[in-house]
Amino acid sequence: MSAQPVAGARPRRRRPLQFATACLLALSAGTGSAADVIRGGEIYRAYCANCHGPSGRPVLPTAPDFSRQERLFQPDPSLMQSVRNGKGAMPAFQGLLRDREILDVVAYLRTLR
Repeated sequence: MSAQPVAGARPRRRRPLQFATACLLALSAGTGSAADVIRGGEIYRAYCANCHGPSGRPVLPTAPDFSRQERLFQPDPSLMQSVRNGKGAMPAFQGLLRDREILDVVAYLRTLR
C-alpha cells in the first residue's frame, strides 16, 4: 500500500542536516576533497606571515588586512589568481605553490578574525 498525500497537507521537508549534507556533496562534486585549513595555516606561516602578519593584520602598509575579511569577499578563483600571479608588491607564487596549497591558504585566511 502506497502512502497517498492528504489533501491540504504540506509536503514533507528534508531535515536540515540532510539538506546541508546534500548541499556540501553537490558543491564538492568534482573537486576531490575539502581544503585543509591546518595545512593552509602552515603554508601561510611559511610564505605569507612575514608581510601579511601572523594574524592577518599586515606588516607592510600596502598588504591587505585579512583579519577584517574585506579582501576575502572575493571568490576563491579570484584570490587564487592573485596568489598565482602576484599583486602589487606581492611576488607570484605560481610554480612555488600548487593550486591545492593555495586553496588551503585561502581556507585558512577565511578563519582569521
